[in-house]
Formats: sequence, C-alpha cells, structure tokens
Amino acid sequence: MLERLVAIYVRWEKWALAACAALFLLSLAILLFRFYRANTVLVPATGGTYIEGSVGALLPLNPWFTVTNDVNRDIVSLIFSGLLKYNPRTKKIEEDLATYTVSQDGKTYTVKLKSGIFWQDSTKEYPHPVTADDIVFTYKTVQDPDFPNSLLRQNFRGVTIVLVDSKTVQFKLDQPYSFFPSNLTLGLLPKKSFEKIPVKLLDQTLDFGFKPVGAGPYKIKNIVETELSTEVTLERFSRTIPPDYKLDRIVFRIFPDYQTLLSDLHNLDGIRLVPHTETGKPAVPNRFASNNYTLPQYVALFYNMNRSALSDQKLRLGLQLGTDKQRLVEAIGESEIVDTPLLEINESDWRYHFDPAAAQGALFESEWYFPEKLKLQHLLEQREANKQGILKLAPVLFLDTGAVLNITGSGHDLSGKNRINGVALRSNPASSGSWIVALPTVRGSGSIHIGYNLLKLTDEKGKILDSFYVQRTVTAAEYDRALNEQKLIDRFLASKAGTIPLAQRITVKDFTVDHSRLRLRTKDDPIGFRINSAGKTLTLTLLTSSSPPVYRNVAEQVKKQWAALGVKVIIDIPAARGDFENRLLKRDYDVVLFGQSLLDNLDSYPYWHSSGVQRVTGNRNDLRLDAYNLSQYASFEADSFLETVRSTKDEKERTDALKKLKDVLKRDVPAIFLYSPVYTFAHREDILGMELGHLSLHSDRFLSLDHWYVKQDRIFLPNTGWLNFFSWLSSLFSKESPPKSI
Repeated sequence: MLERLVAIYVRWEKWALAACAALFLLSLAILLFRFYRANTVLVPATGGTYIEGSVGALLPLNPWFTVTNDVNRDIVSLIFSGLLKYNPRTKKIEEDLATYTVSQDGKTYTVKLKSGIFWQDSTKEYPHPVTADDIVFTYKTVQDPDFPNSLLRQNFRGVTIVLVDSKTVQFKLDQPYSFFPSNLTLGLLPKKSFEKIPVKLLDQTLDFGFKPVGAGPYKIKNIVETELSTEVTLERFSRTIPPDYKLDRIVFRIFPDYQTLLSDLHNLDGIRLVPHTETGKPAVPNRFASNNYTLPQYVALFYNMNRSALSDQKLRLGLQLGTDKQRLVEAIGESEIVDTPLLEINESDWRYHFDPAAAQGALFESEWYFPEKLKLQHLLEQREANKQGILKLAPVLFLDTGAVLNITGSGHDLSGKNRINGVALRSNPASSGSWIVALPTVRGSGSIHIGYNLLKLTDEKGKILDSFYVQRTVTAAEYDRALNEQKLIDRFLASKAGTIPLAQRITVKDFTVDHSRLRLRTKDDPIGFRINSAGKTLTLTLLTSSSPPVYRNVAEQVKKQWAALGVKVIIDIPAARGDFENRLLKRDYDVVLFGQSLLDNLDSYPYWHSSGVQRVTGNRNDLRLDAYNLSQYASFEADSFLETVRSTKDEKERTDALKKLKDVLKRDVPAIFLYSPVYTFAHREDILGMELGHLSLHSDRFLSLDHWYVKQDRIFLPNTGWLNFFSWLSSLFSKESPPKSI
C-alpha cells in the first residue's frame, strides 16, 4: 500500500514539474514576444509585385511619342528617366539623372550626368553607360524638321544644344524661360538604338518600341497577349542613384473596356482610372481603396472673339454671370469649380458669382433685347409720336381689302396742297371748313398695308408736317389682339405712374410676344430668345467633342441655362474626332467647350498669349497645330504679363505679374472657366505607402513609387537587440506597484 502511494506521489511530482516547466516556457515566450513587439518597428521590405489594370491600347513604348496615349505614358515613365523630374510632393522640378545650374541671365542651362548611370541593356561584358552624346541625340533629334512629333518640337524652338564633355551639356535659349526645366523631364533615349534610322521614321521603330531600353527604375521583362488583355511586365532595374524601389515587379494589364477589366478583378492590385457613375461617384469595387485627385486642368467655354457678337465684352460678361457653375457641376457629378486659368493663384477673393439679374443687365447693355422688351419699346415710341401734331385717329383699324380709310380734320391752314402719303387733301362736303382724305387698301399711291403703317402729312414742297403710326388688321381675331395690346400699354403706363392699385400693376417681365403681339405671360410660356434692333436672334453655335461623353451633358446644361438668359444655343458635336479637330483648327465655332492642361509648370502662355491666335485665311496650309489660343484673345497687357511670368526668376515679380494678369482676364472675359475634372485611382488596401501628392499627369502617381510596398520587416529600434532583454525584464519588476486603497 505504501509503495503504491509513493508511486502515485512520484508521478504527481513529475507532472507538477512538467507543468511548471511548461508554464515557465510559456511565460518566457510571452515575455520575449512582449519585448520584441515593444522594441521593434515594422518597416517596408523589398519584394513583391504590383499588378494594375487599365483600359486602352498598347502602342510602341517611346517617350518621344506618348502625348496622346496615357496608358503608354504610365509605362514609359518607369522605363525611362529624364535629366530632371517633377516632384509631386513639393511641386518642384528636381534632379533625376543629372544635376543642373542656370546662368545669371536665365538663358543657359548646364546639366551634368550623375556617376554610374547605365542603360538597361548594359552587361558586365558589354557595359552601356549613359553619356552626354545620348543627351544631345535625344534633344537634337526633337529639333529636326523631319521629327514626327511637331508639338514636342515646339518646346525646343530657339534652343541651342552644346556638348561640353562626356557628361555635360548646355542648353542655350534665345530668351529667358523660367519654365524650361520642365522640358528636361523628357525621358532620355540611347543613341545606339537608333543608328541609321531616318528621323522621319522614328515613330515606326517597332523593334525598339516593344523592347525599349531606358535608364529608369524598371526595365521591360516581357509583353504577353492573353485572351482578356495585353500584359506588360517590368522588373526592378538596379541603379546607383536614389531613390531605392521596394517592389520587384510592376505588371500592367491593358483591357479593351472596363467590363472586361472587372471580370479579371481578382488578379489586380490597382485600377488606373475608375469610371464615375451618372451621379459622379466613382464605381470603386469592394475591397479597393480610392484616391481622388485633380490635375492642373480646366474645362472651359471659350468664346471665339473674332465673331462679331462675341467681340462685345458686355455680352461675354452677361453669359458668364448667367452661368450657374454649381448647378452645372452637380448635374455632371463634378465638384472642383474653376474660375481662372491661372491655377497657381488663390482665387477665393475673386470668384465669379452666379448673378442672373446682373447677367440680364449686361446682356441688355450689349443691345440684345427680349422680343417683348423691344416690342414694348417700339409701341411706346409710336404712342409718344402719335400724341404730337395734327393727325388724330385710332391707332388700330379693322379694314378689309378694298375698303377706304377716310381721315378727316379741320383747321391748321391745310388745303389741297397738302398730302397724306401722297394723296391730296380735299374739302369735306359733310362739314364746312374741314378736310378729308381717302387712303386706299389696295395697291397704289398712299395705300394702307396690313400691319404697321406710318402716315405722313406733307406740305406742297414735300416737307413732313406730322406723322402717325396706325395698325391695319383684316381679321376679327387680329383686331382683338391689337386692341388688347393697346390696353396693356395703357395699363403698363398707369403702373409706372402709380395710378392703379398695386395688384393690377405690370412690368415688362409680365409680357410675352404671341402672334407678333404683346400679351400677359402665363406660367407655361417659354422665355423667348433675345434679338437686336435689326430683329436678328441671338444664336450661338456651341462646338464640343464626343469624347469624353460628359461634354455632351455639360453642353446641354449650358444650353438650358443660357436659354433662361434669352440666348439660343445650337450644340454641334461632330461624330468623328477628326472633324472636331478640323473645326477647332479653323475656329469654326462661336463657343467651344474644351479642356486644357497646364502640366507641372502651370504655364498659361500658350493658351492666352496673342502668339497662339490662329490665323484664319481660308487656306488650310496657313493653319498652325500649335495655335492653342482658342478664344482668339489678343491683349497687349496680357501679353506683357505672360512674358514676365515666363522670363523672370524673381518670385515676387512673377507673383505681381500673375495678379495683374488675373485682373486683365477678369475684365476681358475671354472664356468661362467651369471645373477641373476629378479622377479616381483605386488600389487594394494591402498596397501600402501610397502618397500621390499634386499630380500634373496621371503617370505622376509613379513618381512616388519608391514609397510603395507590399512586404514588411520588423527590426529593432536603434541601440536595441536581444541582449537588452534582461535589462528590459528587470525594468518591469523594478516598477513600483500602485498603492493599495485602504
């Protein structure tokens, strides 16, 4: 029995010891875990892949030819690097492959390549360093008259490129241009890859375009066509210059449309541009985070100031004051209202306010009137004229064709030598000392026509002694309308004189024109279109593009709002893009709805300087592709300030010039600036470190790619390691326990 008890005790003791050991190890593990978590931090780690979906088409990848293809621009921005680059955090142009200095006169830019930079086809056996020859080749090729991208060539007009040494190149400008560094962000190309290729055929170099060689942070690995998309895979390219990139691979999947993209959503980490619904909300898929951003762009209504009507500043101002931008952007799902093309200034102190009353006043001063206003004015003038002089008769007559209008009077020394409308007066047989004249209603001398007639009483020499306005009607309905019109004039005049009760008074706003007659307006009556004194209707043709589709909605909103001002708008949307561009070039419009982009330098010069006015001669060969001044706006004042902004290196001088330019544009009203489009970029929430900043192009989101990561490491804090565990443990037990409550 005793032996049995001892055996049980021994087993229990072993179990107890085992439990204590397990408890000790568990406690130690917990303490070690707490120590590790308390003394380490998570940091981005190298590795991983980012896959982005976009809608579009892949074209040859060449930085010379990415102007019209944003999908290509995204890929090109990672394969190629320029001498300089835009920093979306600071909104400044900074160094990339080179450093640069500017001469005191602002006309010479000296760039020097950094050390250890190689092209992506470089190997240990056959190193291919980036040299100054590549710089000269990249930019001098652009200047060649045969270069296929004329728009890019404009950026280097008047620039002399000088090779200084194997790493140094100078760009010498004819005139100071403070925004020139932006031109040096163009991706460099290797001279060796284009040897013996004629300049005019550079846009057809498909071998290079689909196997490009750049000096950017990522190089092409492969391009694969799948059933759903075109897949372009880039892998990290080791460079000696900062920054360091974390992601091993970037994969671009290019789909023909958004629905196809959504069908492969589970394979994507990001979506380049998320479409917006009709209400303006981005259609962001579940489990994706969204980043909304704007670019330095604006959509505006550009007046063609060469058109006679729109050369009137009062008319332009009236249309601007009568455009409700808030309602417009809400209708199309946008939010960023723009009031100036000068996007670098604070516009809060001069925002244009929607003011329909002021708009009506400005349009009236431009001498475009509502038909009822002009009709009322004419009737009042006629009534005032009829009050004076000898002739007295009813202003409205009901005379069938064939009847005769007999006009009688007496005194005033009138005789048969006097005439009314060429018909001689004669003695009135029915009344002694009076006279009478019979005016026919058929063709012939002095006949009374249907409608308005001006009767003229003349002497024997044809001198006009008096005149009288009379209306002839031939139907009972027309006669009643004319009489009612005269009664309304009486009521209007009594209203102005205040001789009738307030409830009966009327103003010009209470009138409308019906069957060429004034009558009282009803709630169902549409607002008429304005006319000028010659009776011409104020009609404006609004040209816009079918792409993006939202432009059609904007145009419809403008048409509706301007109709309330009495302006007839004819919307013109050519079906073919080429037709629209042709109309744009020829300035074949009254108003054009279009968007403009200022890029990173926010330079407004190309769009508002008179040098950008299109010379419309009727000869297509005279039309310039780089004539960006869509309003045909020419102002010596504006030109001067634009030139100062471009040339000065003095920040205060630039700011002062911008303020003065703002006032000139505000006064002249060459366009109505509407809104800046809001874009949405979406990504999975496990893609970390994204910070878009102030983008100037969609592809600029990759300028912060060095901050993106998908993997993380946990590292000890500085001067901390496992050896610090015991001191940390000691600090836990050395802490004083809180005093117990009594």
